[in-house]
Amino acid sequence: MSAAENTAIVRRFLDEVISQGNLAALDELCAPDLVWHGGSVGEFRSLEQFKQGVGPFFTAFPDLRVTSGDMLAEGDKVVSRYTWHGTHRGAFFGTPATGKRVAVDGISMYRIAGGRIAEEWWQEDLLGLMRQLGAVPV
Repeated sequence: MSAAENTAIVRRFLDEVISQGNLAALDELCAPDLVWHGGSVGEFRSLEQFKQGVGPFFTAFPDLRVTSGDMLAEGDKVVSRYTWHGTHRGAFFGTPATGKRVAVDGISMYRIAGGRIAEEWWQEDLLGLMRQLGAVPV
């Protein structure tokens, strides 16, 4: 696949799955054996594990929306810099809902195989998020 086609897959993932919460689109956009490397959050070794793992984000931040920044592609890899925004409406990593609006910066790298996301490396400013929620002192 071309860099443009791979970038389109990642844009669709960010728009449909993350910004719109359409988990049904995951079956089309991601490989069943997806490997998600989530840094301090852990690792998921299948699409089903990923679906369960992202659920708490959508529960805690039901209005979560992603704003894409730079997106670079080469070969089978796509790197995306983004910011997501949302309102803390549900418990998140033991922190009860605060009603606070948050903005979280992140960078992810995706490996595309067979027209689907096969692997993702995810890095976000979770410390900054927890500070915005008041769970960690500034």
